[in-house]
Amino acid sequence: MKQLSGLDAAFLYMETPSTVGHVSSLSIYERPSASYEPFAEWHRQVARRVHLLEPLTRRPVSVPFGLDHPFWVEDPHFHLDFHLRHTALPKPGTDEQLADVVARIIARPIDRAHPLWESHVIEGLPGDRFAILTKVHHATIDGASGAELLALMLDASPDGDAIDAPPPRDPAPRLPNDIELLAHAVASIARKPGRLLVLSARTLRELGRATRNPLLLAAGNQLRASLHGPLGAVLNLGRQRPAERDEPPLALPSLRAPRTPFNASITPQRSFAFRSTSLDTVKAVKNALGATVNDVVMAMCAGGLRTYLAAHDALPDDPLVAMVPVSIRTGAETEKWTNRVSGIIANLPTNEADPLLRVQKVHDSMMTAKGIFDALPADALTDFAQFSPPAVFTRASRMATRFQVANRFTAPVNLVVSNVPGPRETLYSAGARLLHYYPVSAIGESQGLNITVQSYRNTLDFGLVSCPALVPDLWTLADAIVDDLDALARASGLDVSALQPA
Repeated sequence: MKQLSGLDAAFLYMETPSTVGHVSSLSIYERPSASYEPFAEWHRQVARRVHLLEPLTRRPVSVPFGLDHPFWVEDPHFHLDFHLRHTALPKPGTDEQLADVVARIIARPIDRAHPLWESHVIEGLPGDRFAILTKVHHATIDGASGAELLALMLDASPDGDAIDAPPPRDPAPRLPNDIELLAHAVASIARKPGRLLVLSARTLRELGRATRNPLLLAAGNQLRASLHGPLGAVLNLGRQRPAERDEPPLALPSLRAPRTPFNASITPQRSFAFRSTSLDTVKAVKNALGATVNDVVMAMCAGGLRTYLAAHDALPDDPLVAMVPVSIRTGAETEKWTNRVSGIIANLPTNEADPLLRVQKVHDSMMTAKGIFDALPADALTDFAQFSPPAVFTRASRMATRFQVANRFTAPVNLVVSNVPGPRETLYSAGARLLHYYPVSAIGESQGLNITVQSYRNTLDFGLVSCPALVPDLWTLADAIVDDLDALARASGLDVSALQPA
């Protein structure tokens, strides 16, 4: 039995009638033969390795009265058939039909009485192709661990990988009773005041050092000084204190998100659109401009959003503000199936007409944001989620939805833009070759648009999720983002016709 971290649990608490906490992926495969049965083969593929994938067999159990964060336990009633689903598109099986099916599936919450995942095999695509949509709750994985989960579920060759036999399983796993849960919760709660004190001292000092704020720095130093001696020895038992740092300060930017049509209260419905473009073209642009792949991707998003918002007479004078997820994994974690993710806040220069200047402004904004991120204790700030009372967090999320807070106040950020590096090698599922891997992320109250990009081989796959009441023409936006790469290539002096298409 393992307790969820505060950040993991937050993705459970955030769920409301209009907000879900899972993330998904849409993978497209090529049938190896006319007689190939996608659902039967996928069932065998997962069954062979389910013992290697802890998130697939564990489920959450809540502490009575919401006194502490839930616990993961092995599901005594786990059955693979509950999690694998089978459906098909009507003819002609277009991208839009596939996206509609995906949108309906991701709008539904995952049943918490079972392990928090589903996998839907979708047939009926043209060209001897089929799709697999997999939903996994964000309480279980982040982007980095999700990529590892994908690698473990698939094969590196069409002949399949060798899989070790499963170890003997507990013949009679059971769910803990309320008394056992309360006992674990009481022990955890008893340790929290000391852990919170240590964490607060570290955070105040790091914030003061990064911002050169004498009040914060003095408060942190005073609190830290009080932790020396016997009390400090107890609170830091088993914990190595970090070395002192003396770094130049960074000025915190003043970011204010302008109002857009997708910054409002969301409905329970979802829209999904997907597009692909050439990673080689993106690399050619970034080499020509001396930028990074992420700079070009962010500039594409800025250019596409500029075109879309201008067409709707809704382009703000100020740049949009994006939250960009950042992994804080160090490789030293003992628990990989958990969230170790933070985020940086950066300007998205939608107010810049020149595509080359957009790349430069994205680069400058990201460099500033990364400098601030590196100066602040991101892991410590994330760990503060451990101390949020579950009942209060859940109630706050539901009240924000009920009273439509997003319609009354300006959102701190406009949207989430995420760029996830994916595998460069070809992957297979029971002999079927993986062609595309489209990310399908989540939206939240006041942020009705999410753009996530995943690289696979020489392709960038874009997945856009929105609330259809706020972004009714999501495909138009997806096309505008991908088309902006051509504009960037031409402005960079590249021969677009000579570049390899996606």
